[in-house]
Amino acid sequence: MRISLIDPSLFTLPYDAALAQGLSRAGHDVTLHARALRPEDGSAGGVAVAADFYRLAEHPRVSRLPTKFRLGVKGLDHAWSMLGLLARLRRERPDVIHFQWLPLPILDARLLGLFRRVAPLVLTVHDTNPYNGDPSASLQARGFLQALLRFDRLVVHTAQGEARLRRLGVPAQSIMVRPHGLLVQPASFAPDPMQGVMTFLLFGKIKPYKGADLLIRAFADLPADLRQAARIRIVGKPYMDLAPLHALASTHGVPLSIESGFVRDEDIPALFGPGTVAVFPYREIEASGVLSFALAHGRPMIAARLGSFAELLENDVHGRLHEPEDVAALTGAMATMIGDRAYAAGCADAVRALTRAIPDWDEIARQTLQTYLAAGTARPGGMAGLGVASGG
Repeated sequence: MRISLIDPSLFTLPYDAALAQGLSRAGHDVTLHARALRPEDGSAGGVAVAADFYRLAEHPRVSRLPTKFRLGVKGLDHAWSMLGLLARLRRERPDVIHFQWLPLPILDARLLGLFRRVAPLVLTVHDTNPYNGDPSASLQARGFLQALLRFDRLVVHTAQGEARLRRLGVPAQSIMVRPHGLLVQPASFAPDPMQGVMTFLLFGKIKPYKGADLLIRAFADLPADLRQAARIRIVGKPYMDLAPLHALASTHGVPLSIESGFVRDEDIPALFGPGTVAVFPYREIEASGVLSFALAHGRPMIAARLGSFAELLENDVHGRLHEPEDVAALTGAMATMIGDRAYAAGCADAVRALTRAIPDWDEIARQTLQTYLAAGTARPGGMAGLGVASGG
């Protein structure tokens, strides 16, 4: 089968690459259509990447324009890129077109019907609340439901995601729940006694919904002796003004380490080293790629009771779950981890055991192929002869 994966801005390159590799091992021909790879993107894992998006918007001169003009150029370039991709796929005739993201649903919805004439359409809805409710992305969220209804099948990673789409009015038969696999191979670690200064790590893109401010406030509320036995560490590329976070930490007397910028793949294991607790004080989330890293490195967790955190992690087994924006509960969870190192070590052991129950990418690819079959049967003529079951 010829499969076109589409992730225009490469929002989830590690996920794209892992899925494409699984599909390729099953004997299918996969092309990822996206912007050109940048050095900081890391490896695409041998997946063929067609640079069909944002050739103008990615030009160095455009990057020097004021934000308003740069975004305008990117919007126009997105429309042009989508039309160019449509022409390409009309020539190449893939058997299925699988979008990972719709960066501009209000425009994409108008074009998806034309793509659907080429092949069955599938969309993985990574965020059922577009851009996790970020007010600055309100323009990108417009037309979301209209775009969803253009697809033959929608993939979500959680029961929460399925329920949200059904509440929006998406037909239940159009939604398929598929697991989110680990983005790195589980590491082999000796048991971690969680001794010494404990690190509460918030890793990944720094955005308002990630709750870095909640983490600072919660740490500030710890008793002085517990604060001295721990630290918070925020690592990742910022997509927000960091000054308010520094000001908040200064106001509360919290020593704050924000390491802003790209983190190379080879540097990630050191972030999740001994004595580290992965924290996810998120206000909103569906599925988390960063959770995959924390799982693979066997870290105890503190997470908001949302999405994949709530559905995969068990409270007081893999760590502590708390209600979103409940600072007192977050403080209590941190205090428990710092004060009871045996508890923290037991959570780390349980997380390492949990990784063995997560489906691998070959199984996820198999389930994805069944999604493609279902998408084809939703169209006149179906997908007869495509060899889905056999991998041909």
